[in-house]
Amino acid sequence: MERELALEIVRVTELAALASAPWMGRGDKNSADGAATSAMRAMFDSVSIRGTVVIGEGEMDEAPMLYIGEQVGSMNGPEVDIAVDPLEGTDIVAKGLNNALSVIAVAGKGNLLHAPDMYMEKLAVGPALVGVLSLNDPMEITLAKAAEVLNKQVSDLTVMILDRERHESLVKTLRKVGVRIKFLSDGDVAGAMAPAFPEAGIDLYVGSGGAPEGVLAAAALKCLGGELQGRLMPADSSEYDRCIEMGIKDPNKILTMDDMVGTEDVIFAATGVTPGEFLEGVRYLPDQRAETHSIVMRAKTKTIRNIRTLHYLPNKPLLKK
Repeated sequence: MERELALEIVRVTELAALASAPWMGRGDKNSADGAATSAMRAMFDSVSIRGTVVIGEGEMDEAPMLYIGEQVGSMNGPEVDIAVDPLEGTDIVAKGLNNALSVIAVAGKGNLLHAPDMYMEKLAVGPALVGVLSLNDPMEITLAKAAEVLNKQVSDLTVMILDRERHESLVKTLRKVGVRIKFLSDGDVAGAMAPAFPEAGIDLYVGSGGAPEGVLAAAALKCLGGELQGRLMPADSSEYDRCIEMGIKDPNKILTMDDMVGTEDVIFAATGVTPGEFLEGVRYLPDQRAETHSIVMRAKTKTIRNIRTLHYLPNKPLLKK
């Protein structure tokens, strides 16, 4: 993939963030998501790719745009797989909370896992713990191994997890061994990325979240030198069959980074909608301007760019569509 594509992709996440930010705190997550999705789709038309959405807003009969299988881009340029979450954290924006993002991952055609819309068990770590832990281990063993490698006491570890009723048993285990827990209300992608950012102060991300978000997080962690292991959690026979239909021969296997994002290059871009662990949110400034904070990364070069952009909003006609 051309390196110029990275900067083109971040322009798409910027516009989606700008479109959804006005809905912050208004209690209307559907309008926020719709605004982000419409803006992202419109902006994709200017990107020189022949892209196929493999992770999007749903199937064609469920989503009017950015659905799985939709073709995006100018139809000139490389053939690529696209994973999108125009607004990762719709409830976050509706409630005016932290860690909402607009997110895109791009890889060569055939490299991104076609993840079904179901839960995935996840274990995400930063560079120091790559290759050390296993999703098959009991949590107590996982934490003991992590503490040894990081030269910490188990009680000094900080673990991030979504604040969900389904995690009640896991939280009890974490409490029993004495680690610090940082709960997330929402924001599964940002949470899984957090261990790769030293300033976040997170050692591991555990628990279950959406499988599509797992693929997006795996793309980011590949660029950051971290690791995500996942295992799909089909709730019934229909979800199990759905995995098979989407080409996942063994839905119970541990999915590695290579399974989720391939062995070739990956580009990941995210723009903050509301403030979070490593990205600031959209800030409105005088004279009809707004500032965005984005990160764009490429696995091949391990280049990580933090981009702050000032936008003059009257010159953004796609925001009005």
